[in-house]
Formats: sequence, C-alpha cells, structure tokens
Amino acid sequence: MESTESVQRWRVRVRGVVQGVGFRPFVYRLAHEHLLTGWVNNDSAGVFLEAQGDVPNLSAFTAALSAEAPPLARVSEVSVGERLSASKDDADTFVIRKSEYSGTATTVVPADSHVCDDCLAEMRDPADRRYRYPFVNCTHCGPRYSIIRGLPYDRAATTMAAFPMCAACEGEYRDPLDRRYHAQPTACSDCGPRLAASVRDHDGRIREVGEGDAALNAALDLVQRGGIVAVKSVGGFHLAADARNAEAVALLRKRKRRDSKPFAVMVGDLASVDGIALHTRAEDELMLAPARPIVLLRKREGVLPDSVAPRNPGLGVMLPSAPLHHLLLEREGLDVLVMTSGNVSGYPIEFRNEDALARLFEVADLVLHHDRDIETRVDDSVVRTSEHPDLDRPLVSFLRRSRGYAPYALEVPADLDPVFGLGAELKVTVSLGRGRNVYMSQHIGDVKNDETFASHRTAADHLARLYELAPSLAACDLHPDFRASRYARDTYGAGVEDVQHHHAHMSACMAENQLTGTTIGVVFDGSGYGPDGTVWGGEFLLGDYRAVERVARLRHLPLLGGDQAVREPVRSGFALAVDALGGKDEAAAAFPALGVLDGQQRSVYAVMAARGINSPLTSSMGRLFDGAAALLGICTHAEYEAQGPIEFEGLLRRDLELERSDAYRVRRRTGPGAVELDWRPLIGALAADVAAGTVPATMSRRFHSGIVDMVVTECEAVRQQSGISQVVLSGGVFLNEFLLVNCLVALRNAGFEAHCHRLVPTNDGGISLGQVMVANARQADRRQADRRQAERLPAES
Repeated sequence: MESTESVQRWRVRVRGVVQGVGFRPFVYRLAHEHLLTGWVNNDSAGVFLEAQGDVPNLSAFTAALSAEAPPLARVSEVSVGERLSASKDDADTFVIRKSEYSGTATTVVPADSHVCDDCLAEMRDPADRRYRYPFVNCTHCGPRYSIIRGLPYDRAATTMAAFPMCAACEGEYRDPLDRRYHAQPTACSDCGPRLAASVRDHDGRIREVGEGDAALNAALDLVQRGGIVAVKSVGGFHLAADARNAEAVALLRKRKRRDSKPFAVMVGDLASVDGIALHTRAEDELMLAPARPIVLLRKREGVLPDSVAPRNPGLGVMLPSAPLHHLLLEREGLDVLVMTSGNVSGYPIEFRNEDALARLFEVADLVLHHDRDIETRVDDSVVRTSEHPDLDRPLVSFLRRSRGYAPYALEVPADLDPVFGLGAELKVTVSLGRGRNVYMSQHIGDVKNDETFASHRTAADHLARLYELAPSLAACDLHPDFRASRYARDTYGAGVEDVQHHHAHMSACMAENQLTGTTIGVVFDGSGYGPDGTVWGGEFLLGDYRAVERVARLRHLPLLGGDQAVREPVRSGFALAVDALGGKDEAAAAFPALGVLDGQQRSVYAVMAARGINSPLTSSMGRLFDGAAALLGICTHAEYEAQGPIEFEGLLRRDLELERSDAYRVRRRTGPGAVELDWRPLIGALAADVAAGTVPATMSRRFHSGIVDMVVTECEAVRQQSGISQVVLSGGVFLNEFLLVNCLVALRNAGFEAHCHRLVPTNDGGISLGQVMVANARQADRRQADRRQAERLPAES
C-alpha cells in the first residue's frame, strides 16, 4: 500500500543508457542536494535505487533523474515503484552500492563519445598531470562500445584490463564526487596506454621511431612534408594527409587506388569549418554531438584542392572525436586534415596494431599507433541534414550509422522475441530484436571478402554476448547466394526467415517511424532479388510487416553483362537509349557520350539486349539513374558505387527547386500484374535536350523532377484503389537529397502521411532492422495459427 507519510522511502527504476556514463555518482550528488538518504546500484536492467526523505524532495529528485542526466546518458524511463514508510536502513546517508547482475542483461551498452571540454582543459594545462596525454577521458566522454568485451561494464570486461591503475587514478576512480568515479577507461601517462610511431625501412623491417610526444611530432613532421600517416583512432585507423596540399591528396588517391570518391576532412572547431564550408545551425548541432559524425556540408569552392571531393558540391566534415585528434590539429599550419578510412581498397578499416603494421604501409609512410586494444571495429558515422520551406524541421539522414550511435536501441511498434537480422550483402549491419527494442550494430561493410564477412559474424556474436541472448530465429535476404544468407541457413536451419530485400527496406522505415497497418512502400535502390527471379529496384509495394504485394514497377532494363553494367554504367545508358529510340544507330546519334563504345561493342550489346544474352532484367531505379548519367557523359565508367547518380545530382548544387517539364513524364502502363512505369519518355526528352544544347544541370533538374512527379502520381493511383494514405520512402536511391526531400514534401502536400528514414540509413545499412520486423511478424502469425488450430481440434474430434 502506498504510504501517505510526509517522509517516505521510494524505490526507483531507471532504464536506458545509464551505465558507464557517470549515472550513479550523478544520483549520489543529486540525492545529497535534495537531502535524501538511501542507496543506488547498477543491475542487469539499468539503475535501481531507494531514496528516503520528504515527499517534495523525492518528487523533485525523481524529476531531475531524467531532466538533469549526465551528457552521455539516454534515460528512457524513470519509474517509481513502491512508496514505503521511512526506514532506519541508510537513515543517515546516501551510498553507492556494489553492482548486482543476474538474469538477462537489458541495460543499453553506451556508445563511444568525443572528448569532453573538462578533459580537453586538463590535456592543455601544463600544470595538470594529464598534460598532452592522448588518452584522457572521464565518465562524460571517451571510448565505450569499441573497448567493451562483455557486461557488466567493468574495467575487467574491457580492453583496459591490461592497464592496472596507479594510486592517483585509483583515488579518482573510487571517489563518488570525482567525475572519473568508475570511469572504466580512466588512465594517465604513468599507468595507461602509450602512443608510438613506426616506419618501414627500405629492407622491409618495421621499427619504432618514438613514443609519446616524440611519436606525435614525427607524424606531424611527416604530414607537413606532404606524407601520409595512419592514425589509430577510437574505432580503427584513419589515413591522414594535409588537405590543403594538392600533391599530398593526389599521392593518397594514388596509393589508396581511389581516384574519385570524396575524402572526409577533420578540422579543430566550428570556426575552422567556416573557412572551408557553409553550415547551418542544425549541421553545427550534429558536428558538436557526442558522436562527432562526418556531416555533409556545402563546400566553399576554390578553398581546398578539387581532388578532396571531385565533382561534388558537398564536403564531409568532422570535428575531433579523440584527444589525439586535437593534438594533431594543434600543430601550426595543419588546420585541415584528410581523414579517410585506414584500409586497403575493398577491405574493412584496420583496427589491430599487427594488421595495420602489416598492411597500411602500402599507403602510409608512418603508422601512429597505441597499445589500447580495440575490441570492436567501428567506422565513422556519416550524416546529412536537409532543409526545405515546407518541412517543419531539418531532415536528418544517416548515410552510415556507426561510431557514436551503435549499438543504441531503436524502439519499434511490436513485441519481439529474440531474433537476429543479418543484413544483405553491401553496407551490412546486424540487428538483434528483443521486447520493444532492436539493437543495431555498427556499419560492417560489404561482406563479399573474407575479412569483412568474418567481421559480420563477430559483430553478431558480440551483440548476442552483450545482451546474453541466443536467438533461435534469424532473418536473411531472399537472395540464395548472399554470404550472410548462406551463413544464416547453415547456422539456424529451420529457424531462418527469408525476407525479400525491398520488403525489408519498407519494413525498416515503418519500424523506425512507429508505423503499423497497411502501407504504401516506395522502394528505390540498385538491386534486390525478386521472388519472380528478376532484379528488382524500382518498386511500389502495398502491405505490412507480414506480406507485401508489388503494385507497380519500373519498365525492365537489360543489365548488359550482369554486374559489369554496374561498373560500366555506359552499358545501361546504351540499353536505355536503344529501347527508347529504336536502335543502336539512333542511340549513338542522339547521345555523343556513347562514342566511348566502338562500333563492335555497340553491335554486341544490341544483340545481347535483344536476345537476353547474359543480360538479366531489372526494374532498378539505381540503374536508370546510372544510365541517364552515362548518356550525358557525366560518368560512363564508375570507380565507386553510385558515382554516376551522385555526380548527376551534384550538378544541382544542392538546390532543391523543382523544374517540371511535360516532356519528362513517365508513361503509366496497366495490364495483368503490377503497373509498368515506362521510363522511355524520359530518355527521349534527354535526347531532345542534348540536341537543343541544353546544359546538363538543367537536364538533371528536369529528370529528377520527372521522377518526383512519377512517385506522387503512382501513390495517388494506389490510394484510389486501396484507400491507403500512409507512405514510406526507402532504398539507397533516396540518399539522393533532391529526390528524397521533394518526394516527401510533394506527397505530404498531396495529403499523404509520408515518412522517410531519420534514425537508420535508407540504404542497405537499414535492411537488418526490416528483416527483424518481418521475421517477427511472420512468427507471430504462425503462432496465432497454431493456437487457432489447437482450439479447433477438441471440437473436431
């Protein structure tokens, strides 16, 4: 029974990201401020406490638990359980009790965070014992997820177990009033990790050339001379070069075998951002967030060498996330550094010292490393904000969700049994569902090579171990040959749910927006295996988590040479033009860019298209954009995924204004099965504009606007047939800012409840979330059917 006395003892449960973030000392201080006695501890579910005092003080205290929480905390729930009469236990003080762990862990593992201002001040203070120490941290900042080996989150369960604390650090660690109270990575130069620099001699031998400040200075000297340094950061290695030095950037591109894909840069503060890019308040908030992601900004032309981000109006910019980054940028004359992933092309970033020293000298002149091991490889997150007069707030889009955000939980509108979503083949993540939460891993990458595939399995095992779960159900892509899918079937056998790629995209967007019920899914991407054996990619779906129907699709396009058409978009351009204009000669005459193909190639490709020789059919929107960009000579041969569409959109300079043209209208064809959306008028319009000498930027804007109109028109048609107004936009093509924002705005203006991704990537990085939702819904259906069958049996017998 609830007590009505003026002095009471309340039992309080706090859930969310509340361990490893200084929450218990915060509760301790807060209790003393409100004249309360009692105790607090960590347990498997989060933080639990008993507080005793006057009821007004207790009410103010519980309200402050979420309102005044530490910077890295994410409080999802503060619930007051029993209200008891005052007790003599702990009647004179408030204490922090030893943690208690039993049962399944439900607390959320904290993500890695930037270095806080207090720690930076210590690192810059010559009188402080952590002066210039590159591993300074406290409960408000520093590495977390990347160093955790298991729960409970204690030092012994992290890679810091190798560094016994000195007396001074131990004193801070044990003092509840110190901001390093139970800060598991806490250390100093006397007891903690050390920085070292290594080079490879001409005879191939690797040797150290300094440690501490000497190592740092060796690295900085080399960068200032135009060299390249591999730097061990929080979640793995970066490759660093002077971004203002065109020769250094060119050298990095040559060694990394990366001719065109943009590089990200790092600067010290927002004032330094001003000199290289335009930025909004929303973008500032993202850059300053504890996650310190790469934020895509509008670059100032003519400031940095064009080779940093060639043929791209954007520039990926991040602020320092580790103390070492600040030390790198304090060298006079080095205010902008290229900071790109520390890997050999095609492989994941290196995160172990031994692997970096064995491989990165192919690219780097020096490796700056340290002996704090990284348990979990974590890439930089990449985020973009978009603004439009018809949007009520800036639209945040994740291109990659990783460091600083993983493995935070996503709340979903369903109760989940433990289930794994294992992703597709590219930009893979894994997701673990339980209760109302889905825990999504960091970005893993493309699992076509053995090393990334091993990282995929490790990430899945790590999530399961952290949350003490062994799911019996797993979900994978429908494609029979994807490595993650084969792994799922080999590991889980009958407990595997095959989920069609675009159904997973749609379901992921529904889940993060807390949507249920029948929904229209507009899913545009490069490719996804369809149940009809063709390659899907430009689909309008209607359904829910359990099942969908394809109600419309793009007209099929032959992929000349299969995957080779992705690497050589001119093949798709040629196929589009032949189909739209009537033949190979007409195509070549209309589009001079097809001159990169000689006469024999054009003849062979025309026969392949006509006879279906090594030319699987696709309805892919990604290939339509590929082909259009190739026809205008923007990108006939791609170095990286979606290069043509990215540079095609880049002509618009991030100006989102529509330019509609009646010539750029997709033709709608009805018949048996899904509606066909015929793109041939778009190609014909491009040909007419090329003949008229129209500038490519205008053609790009008209083409993009035509696709926006197609989306709204088709959704209107589906609504008329079904009465459904709830729409989600998903798939990698919606990384196109112009397309995403204008589709979203136009649909809402037409009366649709339109939603897009804000919390997970719209590309394949979000697939694993959708797989979890589909598998869970189908399992729930099967259980319900089994129950109905069981209820009928007695009556029938």
